[in-house]
Amino acid sequence: MKFILAILVVLSYLNAQEKITIGAGAYMQTQPYKGLDGILLPSPVIFFDNSVVYARWTRIGVYFLGDKQNDSSWGFSLTAQPRPYGYKSEDSKDLIGMDDRKNSFEGGLAFGYKIHDTHLEITLLTDILDRYETWISKCEIGQDFQVGKLSVYPSVMATYQSSGFLDYYYGVKHNEVTNSRNAYKPSNGLELGIQTYINYPLTDNLSAFINLRVDRLSRETINSPIVSDDYIYSGLASLIYSFEY
Repeated sequence: MKFILAILVVLSYLNAQEKITIGAGAYMQTQPYKGLDGILLPSPVIFFDNSVVYARWTRIGVYFLGDKQNDSSWGFSLTAQPRPYGYKSEDSKDLIGMDDRKNSFEGGLAFGYKIHDTHLEITLLTDILDRYETWISKCEIGQDFQVGKLSVYPSVMATYQSSGFLDYYYGVKHNEVTNSRNAYKPSNGLELGIQTYINYPLTDNLSAFINLRVDRLSRETINSPIVSDDYIYSGLASLIYSFEY
């Protein structure tokens, strides 16, 4: 992450008076697996976009095609982000006998379009650490609102998850079968979600920043014998500092 931040700072020299937002907070995510507790992790927060490179929370990207006008913009980019999924079988009695499923890092293509306060983003990502070795795609549409000092950024999203992705994280192989756990190989699935970012300024540069998100798991995921919940809830609470460089 220090390396990423260094790159962003260096490139920002190419475009004077670009805004950079940095911070840190606590990230929480529930786990849909049987008997498994949610995760709580420290998380860096970086927002930056100089029409060459960008950072959006923990996702980074490099534009290779696009255009920016006064009231609209669009762009294609190469992008990468972490995937905080997975489990260790020893952490739940219901998962004993399962092979561990690991967190990953995804990379691929993104297309973004914004007009006034409405934005659309489509991403096509693959696992660059060879965990699930296939593609997933997400479409997200959002709107920016200002309520007094409060800035709110709600959005809805649909994520197409390939059978390879779902099989890695929610499938049950034949060598993992027990008397209470059948073999399971899911097909493709569609996950739906809603989220919002909330920003409240504390000073001219310092703000409280919150993210709240709910994902409705696909039917293929819910039908897995190692899954007990229909939803994943996640969120971030952090402090961020914004300045021009």
